[in-house]
Amino acid sequence: MNKVCLIGRLTADPEVRYTQTNNTLVASFNLAVNRRFAKENEERQADFIKIVAWSKTGEFCSKYFKKGQQVGITGRIQTRNYEDENTQKHYITEIIAEEVYFADSKKEGENAFSQYGSAFADNNGTEFAVTQEDDDLPF
Repeated sequence: MNKVCLIGRLTADPEVRYTQTNNTLVASFNLAVNRRFAKENEERQADFIKIVAWSKTGEFCSKYFKKGQQVGITGRIQTRNYEDENTQKHYITEIIAEEVYFADSKKEGENAFSQYGSAFADNNGTEFAVTQEDDDLPF
């Protein structure tokens, strides 16, 4: 099974491009994910992980995700390699996003979707938003 779940902050706004073959939208961005523990007397470290979102999921990311926002990503790890013009081989590991979520709390500030309690998009292009306030829930 190849399944990844991450929560982190965007290091920059998503970059959007389109494939040459069939003009499919691809959004890519880096996610700073804090490590769980820090060594004594040291600052907590973060890993910077490349995320790639295709089609409708990528469109959602490009539309609503902004630098500094905390987001959740579920997806899969993908590795690839290529050879540059100097015949040097390069290896790339990235996460292919299958579902994306907002993970900021309302108290942490406004975001592009601040009118919703939470929102996410899945790989089928379906956007979901919970618009009901916590105080109005029946439980």
